[in-house]
Amino acid sequence: MSVQDLALQRNKYKHLSDEEWRWFLQQVEGRERTADKLPTFAAIDDWWYPVRLSCEQCSSELTAKYKAQIVNGTCQNGTCLDLTGGYGVDTYFISEHFEHTDYVEQNAELCRIAEHNFNVQRDNVRCTKVSVHNSSAEEFLKTAGTYDLIFIDPARRDSHGSKVFRLADCTPNVVELLPTLMQHGKRLMIKLSPMLDLTQAIKNVQIDDVQGTKVNWDVHVVAIKNEVKELLLLSVGTGQITAIDLAEPEKAFVFTREEEQNCQMVNGTCENGKWLYEPSAAILKAGAYKLIAQRFGLHKLDVNTHLYASDTLIEHFPGRVWKINGEWTKGDKANVLCRNYPLTPEQLKKKYRLKDGGDMYLIGCRVNGKPTLYTAERIN
Repeated sequence: MSVQDLALQRNKYKHLSDEEWRWFLQQVEGRERTADKLPTFAAIDDWWYPVRLSCEQCSSELTAKYKAQIVNGTCQNGTCLDLTGGYGVDTYFISEHFEHTDYVEQNAELCRIAEHNFNVQRDNVRCTKVSVHNSSAEEFLKTAGTYDLIFIDPARRDSHGSKVFRLADCTPNVVELLPTLMQHGKRLMIKLSPMLDLTQAIKNVQIDDVQGTKVNWDVHVVAIKNEVKELLLLSVGTGQITAIDLAEPEKAFVFTREEEQNCQMVNGTCENGKWLYEPSAAILKAGAYKLIAQRFGLHKLDVNTHLYASDTLIEHFPGRVWKINGEWTKGDKANVLCRNYPLTPEQLKKKYRLKDGGDMYLIGCRVNGKPTLYTAERIN
C-alpha cells in the first residue's frame, strides 16, 4: 500500500496520537522513496527516516560509497569531522574508514534521527564510533581539535529557501570559513552542487595551507547514468580531475587542467557512414573538451560543438555513440538532439512536424561554423 493510500486509513489507527501517526507516515514514505537510492538502509528494520525534503536532498548510497572510497587509505586509524551531517548518509559510509567521526548538524530533529541510526544494530555491529553534535559548523569549530579529514556539504539555498549558484552564497559560507577549516583539518573534502561553475569554484578555494604552501585540489565530477550528481574537491591532491559515471566506473576519465590547456584541437567533419560521439555528462562538466579527442583519436566538429567524429568505431568510448546515415532529408518520427545549433529540439520538431520516438536520431549541430542536420543510428 502506498503512503497516499495509507494516509486515508487514519480511523484504523485510533490508538496512535496525531504526532505518532505523522511519524508513522513519515517512516513509510521515507522507506518507499529511498529504497532504491539507499538499499543498505532499507534492509535495516529499525532505521529511521527524516522528512521528505531531507530524503530528497541526501546523497545516494552510490555517491556516498564513492566518497568513502577516495578517502580510504589516506587517513587510516584517523578522525573525521562531518560539519553538515544532514540525514547522515555520507557520515555513515565515510565513518567506516575512521576510528572516530564527529557528526555536526544544526537541525535538532535530524540529530535525533542520526543518533538513533548510528547506533542501530547492523550485522551484529553498532556504529558507535560516530558522535552526534547539535550545533552550527561555525560554533563547533570554535572548540574543535584537529581532524585527519573534514567533510563539508554546504546548503545551496539562502535564508528564503531560494537556490543559490555561487559557493560564497552557500550555507555555511565555505569561502569565508576556509582558513579555519585549514587550521582544523589535515585534509578537506568539499561537496558542491553540479550546477556550480567548476572553474570559478576552484578559484574561490585557492588558499595556502598552515605551512604556507598553496593547496592543490583534486576534483571529482561524479555522475550516475549520465546525470552529474555532485562535484567533490579534495585538498592535499595533485590537481588531478576525475570524471566518473558510477554506472560505468571503468570508463573514468582522469586528466589535469594543464593537459587540457596544452592540448591541440583538430577540427573535422562527419560524413555518411562515419561515427559520431558525445562525451559523458561528467567529462563535459569537467571540461575535457580537447583532450577527449586527442586520447581517442577523434576530431571535433566545431570549437563550441562538443561532438566528435571518427572514420572507424572507437570501442568503450565514455559517452554516447551514433553511426551517421547522412544529412537530414525528411521523416515523421525521430529522437531530436541539438548541440550548438540555432534551433532548439522543440523548434526542430515543430519545423519538420516530427513526433518523438522511433529508432532514428535527428542531430542538429554546427560543423566548422555551418549549421548541419544529421540522421543517425544510436549504437550505445
